[in-house]
Amino acid sequence: MTATRPRPNSSTSTGEAATALAVSDGLLPADTAPLEELCAAAAALRDQGKGRIVTFSPKVFIPLTRLCRDFCGYCTFRQDPAAAGHRLYMTPEEVLEVARRGEKLGCTEALFTLGERPELRYPEARDWLNRRGYRTTLEYVAAMCRLVAEETGLLPHANPGTMSRREMESLRPWNVSMGLMLESVSERLHQPGGPHQLAPSKRPRVRLRTLEIAGELGVPFTTGILIGIGETRPERIQALQAIADLHRRFGHIQEVIIQNFRAKSGTAMAQSPHAGTNDVRWTVAMARLILGAEANLQVPPNLSALDYPTYLYAGINDWGGISPLTIDYVNPEAPWPAIAELNKRSEEQGFSLRPRLPVYPEFLGASSRLVREHLRDKLATLTDSQGYVKGGIARYAGLE
Repeated sequence: MTATRPRPNSSTSTGEAATALAVSDGLLPADTAPLEELCAAAAALRDQGKGRIVTFSPKVFIPLTRLCRDFCGYCTFRQDPAAAGHRLYMTPEEVLEVARRGEKLGCTEALFTLGERPELRYPEARDWLNRRGYRTTLEYVAAMCRLVAEETGLLPHANPGTMSRREMESLRPWNVSMGLMLESVSERLHQPGGPHQLAPSKRPRVRLRTLEIAGELGVPFTTGILIGIGETRPERIQALQAIADLHRRFGHIQEVIIQNFRAKSGTAMAQSPHAGTNDVRWTVAMARLILGAEANLQVPPNLSALDYPTYLYAGINDWGGISPLTIDYVNPEAPWPAIAELNKRSEEQGFSLRPRLPVYPEFLGASSRLVREHLRDKLATLTDSQGYVKGGIARYAGLE
């Protein structure tokens, strides 16, 4: 991913390119640039770098624990020990059972998602871990990633929250990639009444430092922003520029997600409006113009079930993880689209849908410093000559 900016060419009109350049150079306020021009310039830039291939990762979702030290104003994923009951953490047997069922369905990614350091808040979490020989949740995550990597054909991708260098190093041997949503760089969101007031791990400097450590260690990394939680458009641009700067330094940001806020009952933001389609389109287009032609840019289709194909025309090239087995535990009200439907709707817009691994094809080359040597044989057995999942879309979409 480079910070390439669109220049006039056969697929970009002079007006579109001029608008894109003016916005990215700061000469034209992004809020006043015509939305359709922004989207057209972003889509043309995507075509230059990615063509008309749109990807997804066939995955299983493993919510290792829903305990969390943070309290975010929009989250229904977190639980306290009383709500979790005796299931404070998934057991190794439960983890393997989900992974093996997913493997039979053709999944290649095991997405580990969990709450942030619950042992710092809850003695019940500390006791559960200590009885099993672990000091921290992240130690347990590393052990479960190793278990899945060694016992199944799936590739772990861990999203365990903020990490120190030592913690990330312990996860790295068993994860082909990792992730952490930046969400926002707005300090205002931590003020009293803000969605991150009681969420210390959401401080921008802490999350940016985790992204920086990933770059220093050479870990292919997924990140992104959450829009509609009270941030301004200039703050979104600042967050995207921070991501672009990190990638410019280290070359490790493999994917950027533009995730739209959805209000959920039972949360402090239950009455807040959703991020609208045009607001998401604007943000996607700006992300493409800031991040460049080679960036992998995603909008989760389950969060925009009715109109997700429109984001293809704002510059995305990926639909993210889609599971034929497990729900989206972070957004349980939003089911994944069926892969056959995703394929059909992508084709209708002139795009070819291809399954990918949790690490993108461009990171799989023999010379890549971002893939651990002992994982290369496993990756090779799963991919075709272009780095996509063997068998293509037919094995998932019922097209055989």
